[in-house]
Amino acid sequence: MRRTQFYIKTTLILTSCFLSLIVNAQQLDSLIEEALQNNPKIQKFEVRYKIASEKINEVNTIPNTEFGVGFFVSEPETRTGAQRFKVSAKQMLPSFGSITARQNYMSSMADTKYIDITIAKRKLIVSVSKSYYRLYELKARQEILNQNIALLKTYEIMALKSVEVEKASVVDVLRLQMRQNDLEQLRQVLARYFIAEQTQMNKLLNRAKEAEVTTVSNLILPKEVIEIEGESIDVHPELMKYDKLFQSVEQSELLNQKERKPMVGFGLDYIAVSERPNMSFGDNGKDIVMPMISLSIPILNKKYNSKTKQNKLQQEGITFQKQDRQNRLETLLDKAVNNKIASRISYETQVKNLQQAKNAEDILIKSYETGTIDFKDVLDIQELQLRFQMNQIGAVKEYYIQMTMINYLTN
Repeated sequence: MRRTQFYIKTTLILTSCFLSLIVNAQQLDSLIEEALQNNPKIQKFEVRYKIASEKINEVNTIPNTEFGVGFFVSEPETRTGAQRFKVSAKQMLPSFGSITARQNYMSSMADTKYIDITIAKRKLIVSVSKSYYRLYELKARQEILNQNIALLKTYEIMALKSVEVEKASVVDVLRLQMRQNDLEQLRQVLARYFIAEQTQMNKLLNRAKEAEVTTVSNLILPKEVIEIEGESIDVHPELMKYDKLFQSVEQSELLNQKERKPMVGFGLDYIAVSERPNMSFGDNGKDIVMPMISLSIPILNKKYNSKTKQNKLQQEGITFQKQDRQNRLETLLDKAVNNKIASRISYETQVKNLQQAKNAEDILIKSYETGTIDFKDVLDIQELQLRFQMNQIGAVKEYYIQMTMINYLTN
């Protein structure tokens, strides 16, 4: 058989996986946009933010106006007549600036809910991107398996012809067939994994699990090495949330200081008086109108003092939580950067391995031309090449997943 038959596998590798020079990011971007619009988790956080924002209007109120009506069971007699019933109204007013302090506090709480939306969106982008690259990996590996199965069928035909001329044994044919069975089993398993991953992607997009998700056919690593600046992690939303929480505690303390001040109340009492019979004088039956003023003073300040101490402790706790989270994020960033570098190293190693496997294949070609081919060696080389191909695809997938994590942590 001619020499070109032995280059089928190498040609398929080069044309199917790594010919493309640019990643088709537009398709991933459209999936991310769809997820941001439809994902119920994002909508849940948006509803929470709306509720928190509406609470600003809720606290923009003063205490309820109190009204009272009383009837005298036994009408008391006064000089001007008997008192029949009493009507009263009273309004307490909070200390100056209390309402504004409440609004500021609720506004700061709403700000933390808005940060939650930002964090949830960024995490959703990571989830969609990871799922996308896993789908690419599963699809690419299935394609590689299809190519290897086709190549094994070619080898099987060659082996059968060699058996006819007594240059190979039936055992060689059986080995090739068993290897095909193994690859076919792996291909079917990967197809199931693809369906499961596709379901996960569709649920992130909040659509039917059977909806088809297409990915790019080719992914390669960029030639340029992207430098990561660790300082940019300081403005990460997960850290900014702790700043907002710290500010909300400050507003809570300002509100606490306002609420410990006295409240002033104004009121009016009206008492209806009956005329005294058979008497004539100027104030006979004159109703009573009595304006009132009241003062509410928190004499015992334990409640407010305790609240002040709690606020200080909360601020200390938030500071510690922020530092702990920053340490974790910096660890994740360092891990992602090093894993990205490791993925590139692995990719470049597989490129070298594939080239060496091709050289070994060249030797087999020459052996076949002289009639001394060993199909056991053919299977060994085919198995090595398949492993290198799978590792190469895995390295590409891992590289882009780590880049996704780096973007989440630094942008």
